[in-house]
Amino acid sequence: MVGVDVGLLTTTYAIVDIRGNIIAQESFATGDYPNIDSFVAVLCDSIFSLIQANGGYEEVRSVGVCCPSSNYLSGCIENSPNMPWKGVIPLAALMRDRLGLAVALANNSQCIGLGELAFGSAHGMKNFIVITLGHGMGSCFFSREKMHLGSDGFAGEIGHCCVVDNGRQCSCGHKGCLETYCSERGVLQTAREILAESEQPSLMRQVDKLSPKIISEFCEKGDQLAIEVYRRTGEVLGFGLANYASVVNPEALILTGGIPHAGHWLLEPAEQAFNKYVFPNVKGKTRLLVSMLKDGERDVLGASILAWSVKEYSLFL
Repeated sequence: MVGVDVGLLTTTYAIVDIRGNIIAQESFATGDYPNIDSFVAVLCDSIFSLIQANGGYEEVRSVGVCCPSSNYLSGCIENSPNMPWKGVIPLAALMRDRLGLAVALANNSQCIGLGELAFGSAHGMKNFIVITLGHGMGSCFFSREKMHLGSDGFAGEIGHCCVVDNGRQCSCGHKGCLETYCSERGVLQTAREILAESEQPSLMRQVDKLSPKIISEFCEKGDQLAIEVYRRTGEVLGFGLANYASVVNPEALILTGGIPHAGHWLLEPAEQAFNKYVFPNVKGKTRLLVSMLKDGERDVLGASILAWSVKEYSLFL
């Protein structure tokens, strides 16, 4: 299979075998191609070269693509607030016509969920939720080992559920969305607010460009304001996840992406809030886990599993 991860910064493509071993992998900067036709041309030509260097078309069944704001049912990127291409982009069809191979497209959470089910923390589970926490926030929940897509393919948009009335402005156009508090931008906004509230010394004041990773490093050094950043983030996250779990009743919630690397600074307040707000009959029965898969591999592995979902098709065989 070929797995492709189209990220805001980097597009990665890889050849993956059925056991989840990455045979070959390469990448390029997504932002270098603001025109979708140029992007598709470069991506498909790059995939073709990688295939030719690793056994040829006879060894590849299909292609799976992981991309934010993608709709598995339509095969399109639909009105992405963050990607450079606006409107509805029929990415799966564009790639299929150029590559001559079947192409399946889904959003990050759906692909990551497939990867977690096959190779990661959800292996052996039937009912679970994957939460992605990075530039944005998304989710996918699985029922009896199947993705729940909803009537139009937009199920799982937990990041755009309102948790604060008239709260922070979200890129989707609404205010108070969970993503505005728990994504990378949300963590940094919380840091700015905390620094403005207090004159207390903090290592965060000495950094020109903060990041969630740097803030978590300051937590390890005992910086009280940095610790407060993740306490507040975890509290809001736990509240949102408690509502989600109360509706879906999963075996586990699996956190993926860069934000969960904050570890116990984020997870402890999140679990406390989760246990406080979750439906009592669910409390104690739902595990809060962090993905075991590597950040650089998780999305392409999931995309390669997605590739199995489409009927085999090739102009070359």
